[in-house]
Amino acid sequence: MERTFRILGMAGSLRAQSFNRALLQEATRLVPKGVVLEIVELDGGIPGFNQDEETNPPPKIVELKQQVRQADALLFVTPEYNYSVPGVLKNVIDWVSRPYGDNAFSGKAAAVMGASIGAIGTARAQYHLRQMFVFLDVHVVNQPEVMVADAHEKFDEQGKLKDETARELIGQLLQKLVSLAKQLNA
Repeated sequence: MERTFRILGMAGSLRAQSFNRALLQEATRLVPKGVVLEIVELDGGIPGFNQDEETNPPPKIVELKQQVRQADALLFVTPEYNYSVPGVLKNVIDWVSRPYGDNAFSGKAAAVMGASIGAIGTARAQYHLRQMFVFLDVHVVNQPEVMVADAHEKFDEQGKLKDETARELIGQLLQKLVSLAKQLNA
């Protein structure tokens, strides 16, 4: 029997009613057969990155690095704040990739998506995240790009995604993520 393929997902928004958290929840329902998407919460116990503490990280970071290492693939769901990645997500990336030489992201397959009330649906944040991944040696799925624009119109009151095109793209993105991770691990 083949073991379950595990994707670790994280949303870069702490807001309880975040469209990006809702998008990540939607992805849990759209994973391919035999795949589980586990969500890691970034809201508690993660102090600001301090290089003086990188060799003695807090317990939450030790746990998170272990979760990243054990995952078969990663899914990042990012809002866009001030034309870039939100601080909470950047902070987690700094902790998990440090100290130099102990980068838990190295060699991992990842996918990126996001939702925004704006017209370009987190494009700039996603591209900044992809730039970070070059240095971190993260292999990112390039297509399809999932940028849910006008998110306030695409989710219902319960936070369920109503946009069928976006749902199809998320399904395709997850399938490509699984394929890429399997290629990298072959």
